[in-house]
Amino acid sequence: MKQKVLALIVPARISSPIGLEWIGYGLDLRQKLVKGNVGTINGRGWHVFLNDEAEFIPLPLNPRAEVLIREAGLQVEDTISGDAIFLGHASNGEDTCVPEHLLTMAERLFETRLAA
Repeated sequence: MKQKVLALIVPARISSPIGLEWIGYGLDLRQKLVKGNVGTINGRGWHVFLNDEAEFIPLPLNPRAEVLIREAGLQVEDTISGDAIFLGHASNGEDTCVPEHLLTMAERLFETRLAA
């Protein structure tokens, strides 16, 4: 049985705090977290799960997730909407815990202290 992985949760609502959560594996859990169908944006050693229908529903913009994605080195063309779930990924494509450099970056950018 697979263990849980540590995810960085970046809610779209600015009033909701950014946090860390140990989550299990499975598409159904990711769909629950993003409140719909899952889409991903892939970075180097990490990825973020988003609701792939966010523009059409519409879901609220998520400027914190967008800033974190851009600061992590990706140039995204569209705005980011809805809750964002950041995880790491292994070379075989398996989810792993969110990389430490993303946690450090999020703490610096959003002036918060993250603890699991």
